[in-house]
Amino acid sequence: MAWSTTLLHLHFKVPPVSFHQLPHYLPKKSPIFLNPNPIIANPKPAKMQFLHRPNAFPGHGAVSRAMDIIQSSPPTWLSAFLSNLVIFVVGTPLLVAGLSLSGICAAFLLGTLTWRAFGSSGFLLVASYFVIGTAVTKVKMAQKEAQGVAEKRKGRRGPGSVIGSSAAGCVCAFLTIYGVGGEAFIRLWRLGFVASFCTKLSDTVSSEIGKAYGKTTYLVTNFKIVPRGTEGAVSVEGTFAGLVASILLAFIGCLLGEINVPEVVICVVASQIANLGESIIGAEFQGKEGFRWLNNDAVNVINISIGSILAVLIQQILQNWCM
Repeated sequence: MAWSTTLLHLHFKVPPVSFHQLPHYLPKKSPIFLNPNPIIANPKPAKMQFLHRPNAFPGHGAVSRAMDIIQSSPPTWLSAFLSNLVIFVVGTPLLVAGLSLSGICAAFLLGTLTWRAFGSSGFLLVASYFVIGTAVTKVKMAQKEAQGVAEKRKGRRGPGSVIGSSAAGCVCAFLTIYGVGGEAFIRLWRLGFVASFCTKLSDTVSSEIGKAYGKTTYLVTNFKIVPRGTEGAVSVEGTFAGLVASILLAFIGCLLGEINVPEVVICVVASQIANLGESIIGAEFQGKEGFRWLNNDAVNVINISIGSILAVLIQQILQNWCM
């Protein structure tokens, strides 16, 4: 009895065979070795596999390729064109409110050029200028129309206005694209670009707010009181609003990384000096004999060019002075 108990005890003490040791204990003809790569039951039908392919639906590849182009860094002409196309299609209601059809075409060219030169940040700066400028143009439109000082087509501006408002900025964009002056000047062209739109927005806001709320409007050359809407006339209300507008747009440019804080001050100062010069030109020359060619669009080109050039010169003078 003791002997059988001992054998039984030894029988249960035999260590179990692990899974990894199993092949060593099985004969080579064991069924486990007959099919080392068993086929998985119920494979996915070919049709279902096709539906799960990433390019299963038509046009997926084209859309993916277009998105890759739009996100190109640095921007290319093609990425600028496609980006503007998408934005202009989505923003059609806003564009129609502020621009004529030909004005929209001119703005599309401006947007493409801006995106190519300065990327999305430069485009957003111009878009901010357009939104703010369009909004103030609509302020008290009925009153302005009754007084005969409102913009034509209920404030919907044409290609002449678009070009007149962006000529200096376009020049800065081309200088940036073609690297004129090398890396040392790229920052200056960017500054001139921002300053040109700060100048134009300040001019637009001061004019439109002055027409709507200006209590006393006068010529800066002789301080003679004149009716609202007179060329070269200014008002306290309009001048203050224009100053605030230039600060706002320059600050937006700083947030977008186009300029830094000291350059914000430069843009604001340059814009106010340029607008003072624009008021003098309007009061002394615009509409006078021998200057019939000096219409609003021509004066706008002169105005924003002064603001852009002044900003670049001030930056250079301060840089040389600090050195």
